This record gives sequence, C-alpha cells and structure tokens, in this order.
Amino acid sequence: MFVAGLDVHLRYVTVAVLDSNGAPQLEVEVPTRTPERLVTHLDRFRPLHVVVETCPFWPWLYELLVPRGITFHLAHAKALRAIAAAPQKHDRVDARLLARMYLSGVLPEAYPRSADQRELLCLLRHRTTLVRFRTRLAGRIHSQLHQQRVLLPREQLLRQHTRALVAEAWAQVLTPEQLAIVTQHFALIDALTPQIQALEHRIDHAAQVHPIAPLLATVPGIGPYRSLLLATELAPLSRFPTAAHVVSYAGLAPTTRSSGGHTWHGGIPKGANRWVRGALVSAIPSHVRVAPASPVTTAYTRWKNRRGWRVARVAAARKLARILYTMWRRQEPWRAAA
Repeated sequence: MFVAGLDVHLRYVTVAVLDSNGAPQLEVEVPTRTPERLVTHLDRFRPLHVVVETCPFWPWLYELLVPRGITFHLAHAKALRAIAAAPQKHDRVDARLLARMYLSGVLPEAYPRSADQRELLCLLRHRTTLVRFRTRLAGRIHSQLHQQRVLLPREQLLRQHTRALVAEAWAQVLTPEQLAIVTQHFALIDALTPQIQALEHRIDHAAQVHPIAPLLATVPGIGPYRSLLLATELAPLSRFPTAAHVVSYAGLAPTTRSSGGHTWHGGIPKGANRWVRGALVSAIPSHVRVAPASPVTTAYTRWKNRRGWRVARVAAARKLARILYTMWRRQEPWRAAA
C-alpha cells in the first residue's frame, strides 16, 4: 500500500508518496494546468490512498482520481494542528505530514461530498448570500431612519405600502443625502428580490424531487429551503451512528472540559457545521408559532422560563435535531406526539 499526501494550491500541487513503512517514494510538484502529469505520477503506485486537506481546490482532484480507483481521503483543515503549528512550514513538508498522519491513524477526516451534493449546496448558499445582502441593505435604511428618530417595524420595511412613505412622509424628515441613500437601497433591493424569488423557485422544485427533503419538510417550521439544506448537509445519514452525533456535528451540544477531577460546562462550540445549526435554530420560532403543543415547543417554553430565549432556542434545536434523525432513520413523517 502507498499513501500520497497532496498539498494543493491554485497553480500547483505538491505530491509526497510514502510506502506503508513511511519511506519516501516520490516528491514532485505538478502544475494544475496539466492534471494528466499528476495522474501519470500517481498511477505508478497501487493500491494508493490520497490525502488532501480541505480547501477550495479538492473537488477537481476528487473527480479526477476517484474514477481511477484511487482511494480519496479529505483531511479537516481546522483539526490539522500538526501542520498549522509546525515550526518548519513548507509545501513538501505539509504533503509528507498528511501522508504520515494517515499512516499513523491520526488523520482528522472530513466527508468529501459528491458532485450532486456540491451542486445543491452551491444553489442553497447562493440564495443565502443574496438574502443576507438584502438584509444588510434593509439595515442601512433603518439606520438612516433611526438617525431622524423614525421607528419602523422590521417586517414593514420591504412591503409595498412602505414605498409611499419614501416620497411623502420620509422626504420631509430625511436630509437630501439620507433620502438618496434610502432611495438607492430600495432600488438595489428591488433588483435583488426577483433573483432571490427565482432561486427559491428552483429550490422548491429541487426539494420536491429530493428523496429525503419532503420527509423533513413535514416538520412544522421547516420549509423547502431548510429541508433541502438539512437533507444535503447530513447525507448520507449512515455517517452518524446516533442522534447525539448529529447534535455534535451541528454544534448544538455544550462544550465540556474535565481535568483533575473538575468538570466545566461551557457554551456551544464555534467549530461545527454552521449551516445545519443555523437551519435548526432559525426553524424554532416558526415551529413554536405553528405547533404550540409539540414536544419541541414544550422544551422551548421550559428552557425559556429558566434560562431565557437564546438558550431555549439552542436547547429546542437540539431536541429537533434528534427528532429529525429518528424520522430519517425510520422513514416516518412528523407526528405531533413524536
């Protein structure tokens, strides 16, 4: 068996091939514009395991090498402390270290998503980016209004009747420059909204034909966007032996540190799948409003009375993650008494 560590950059790939005993067999730098040269170098070693650090460039390597019978391993970049803290940092050293970590059994592996999953996530995250941009524009409009002591509820700003206020009431209150900012930001919002609606139409269709998303969408508060996001991010579910693994993957379990007989419990970790956590946490307000008698709402109310709404939303999202895991495993839709 041979192991190849690949340190990938935009213009070149540094390759370090080791045998099963850790002895170097090849060290070479290959330009990315000639992928056939990379294949020629690696085809000499079989069976071969390739280790690549998570980065924007790994998908094309995955599509190039896996069809040729090469086993592909994706290393979690944030967990590679041995590389980040190394006093001697060089591309060849990094590539060699990736291979040696795999041989030693200490490689922190990440799941390499398929091309279909990456396409869906690209669609979903593009929609999220545009929505966040529109929200920032709305926030800037609110900022101009607040400077003149004008208070407008958040949900009213993007509605049609609000535009009449720009020409009538606000024109008498805002300065000329402030009015110009508000007018221009409304124009940008008007340009973004049809594009967001087109993306949401595509997401609705993709969610309808997805094998798992319709099942998750039976949960109150989880619509096409969230169901498709969760179904894509968590697939295949076989990666998670128990519901607790999904909770941990989403970063919804509190951190615990124990040393010298003392144990400390902290907040939720920063290093987690922020997309899964965001989808679950943001679904809680809608779920509580639509399903007031559900066990998730009961948990939310109990925690809210004890610790406040911020802690309650995370605790309820943790319970929702366990329910979604059970539904997926059993292929059963939402039941209010679940």
